[in-house]
Amino acid sequence: MAERRSPAAAFAGRFAAASEGGALRLAELPFRTQLNLRVDPASPAARDLGDALGAPLPVEPCTAVTAGDVTVAWLGPDEWLVIAPPGHRPELLSKALGDRHGSAVDVSAQRTTLLVGGPRARDLLAHGCALDLHPSVFGPGRCAQTTLARAQVVLLPQADGVHVLVRSSFAAYLAEWLLDAATEYLR
Repeated sequence: MAERRSPAAAFAGRFAAASEGGALRLAELPFRTQLNLRVDPASPAARDLGDALGAPLPVEPCTAVTAGDVTVAWLGPDEWLVIAPPGHRPELLSKALGDRHGSAVDVSAQRTTLLVGGPRARDLLAHGCALDLHPSVFGPGRCAQTTLARAQVVLLPQADGVHVLVRSSFAAYLAEWLLDAATEYLR
C-alpha cells in the first residue's frame, strides 16, 4: 500500500528553514478534515447541524465560528466549510442532516492548509492579497475567499497565524510563492 503524501510535503524542510529566524512560521497542516455544508440557514436542519458541530452555523458574511477544534467558515448564504482535525467523523453531519434538503460532502482531498504565522505573517500575505489583513479588520472570527498570488484560497485567521486553504493542485505553486516572498523577512 502506498504511503499517503500531502500536497506540500516536499516543502517541509524549506518551510522549517524559513521559520528559523522567528519573523515567520511556515508549515503545512496536512490532512485536515474539510466538509462542505449546503443547507437553508433558517431551517431546522441548519440548527441540527450546528448542534452536531457544537456551534451554530455563522450567518454573517465572512465570519467563522470555532468550537473546540472545529471551525465553521461562512462561504455563502447557504454554504459553509467545516475544518476539523484529521479523522473527524463526517458521518455525524450526514446523520444530523438526515433526509432533509441539504448536503454534507467530504471535500478533504480538495485542499490542503498552509500555516503562515509569526510577526511578519500579514506583511507576507499582503504581497499577494488585496484584502486588508490588519488584525483589527481581519482577526479571529473572520474568513475570506480571495486570491493569494493569483491562486484561489480561503483565509482563516487563527491564534497560531493565518490558515491558508489552497487547492491541492496549487499547493506547490503557492508554497514556492510564499518562500520567495518571505525572502526579505529571513535576514
